[in-house]
Amino acid sequence: MGIVRASGRDLSALIQAVCGRALQPRQATLLPFMGAEGRPLDRGLALHFPAPHSYTGEDVLELQAHGGPVLLQLLLARCLQAQPGLRLAEPGEFTERAFLNDKLDLAQAEAVADLIDASTEAAARSAALSLSGAFSEQITQLAERTVRLRMLVEATLDFPEEEIDFLEKAGARAQLSGLLATVDEALARTRQGALLREGLRVVLAGQPNVGKSSLLNALAGAELAIVTPIPGTTRDRVSETLQIEGVPLHITDTAGLRSDAEAADEVERIGITRSWQAIAGADVVIFLHDLARVGDAEYEAADALIRAQLPEGVPRLQVYNKADVAGARGAELPAGALMLSARTGEGLDTLRQALLAQAGWQAAPEGLFIARTRHVQALQRAREHLLQAQAQAALRDAALDLLAEELRLAHRALGEITGQFSTEDLLGVIFSSFCIGK
Repeated sequence: MGIVRASGRDLSALIQAVCGRALQPRQATLLPFMGAEGRPLDRGLALHFPAPHSYTGEDVLELQAHGGPVLLQLLLARCLQAQPGLRLAEPGEFTERAFLNDKLDLAQAEAVADLIDASTEAAARSAALSLSGAFSEQITQLAERTVRLRMLVEATLDFPEEEIDFLEKAGARAQLSGLLATVDEALARTRQGALLREGLRVVLAGQPNVGKSSLLNALAGAELAIVTPIPGTTRDRVSETLQIEGVPLHITDTAGLRSDAEAADEVERIGITRSWQAIAGADVVIFLHDLARVGDAEYEAADALIRAQLPEGVPRLQVYNKADVAGARGAELPAGALMLSARTGEGLDTLRQALLAQAGWQAAPEGLFIARTRHVQALQRAREHLLQAQAQAALRDAALDLLAEELRLAHRALGEITGQFSTEDLLGVIFSSFCIGK
């Protein structure tokens, strides 16, 4: 089955031309879809949703036809010809119109795309919760509390002759502290939701033959990467998306790191360059070591060189592989290092939990909503402005105009999440990422 959907201010001409008669609102009607010459193109279901009781808030017509691509193209062409002014929709335009017509707020509109793109069951459930308005409701409540506090401050600015000790009598400091605590809770949940949506970029790095490809295969439970004892087997990046407790992990196996002089050929040198590029963009680097070669001077020197070149600020896990090799367990490991065997699977569960801990993931609470990086950033800005407001409120001779301004900026940051304050550029970026027909 395929669906052709139209939305506009008045679709009566289109309905009459294609369906041959008026339709009962919100009732599926089986009928022939008529071509321009009066011959049926197909027979299917037609549904009419009159404005404003539709997804977009406008008149909406849905034609559910048999799903052949040629047939759907003919039906689409017939619709465009039947009512002047109709045109093909831009990506995300149906949902954008729903937002502009106040059928959805911006966070709910984004949840539509997140629900479609969800890569795990947990992400799909959380996106559905955000689409229902749970996330928006929490942000709206925060914004309303901020507005009430703004009103108190600005009322005091308007009537200075009253000489009201605003900070004491209105309990502004207590209100600010409570507001900050709630923002911190929302920020923690939103970080979790963003991780659930976007996942974690994990890069396996280390010298040749430490077992990076074997570890990728073990984590994936499939033979994704070629494994041989020949140094430099992996020439390019190999990526796979897995999930741990519903969190997507985008794991990349890279070419073994060694100097250009040691590389077997130009292809391996290019692979090593790409390895460093992947490491620079990682959320977490698993620096893999060969437990059987610990203590070997040449091997340790090469490891030290790699460690010195790893970018600052990228979290890393020190992982020692080949725990199944005889005599390997006697090696002394650095504090916090993990030991495992990619061949037998020993230690893999510990590594999975360590990856989640590095990401800041906690066991997903029931009712976790999906979120995006921009939501996290907006909440962080709101928190920073509330902290500045708290600092102003703590002054003995508080500058109430500065306090009011910080509260205004905090309110604006919260409004960016739901679209109360948004720019055309932001809307363009968000809705252009949708698929056609949504």
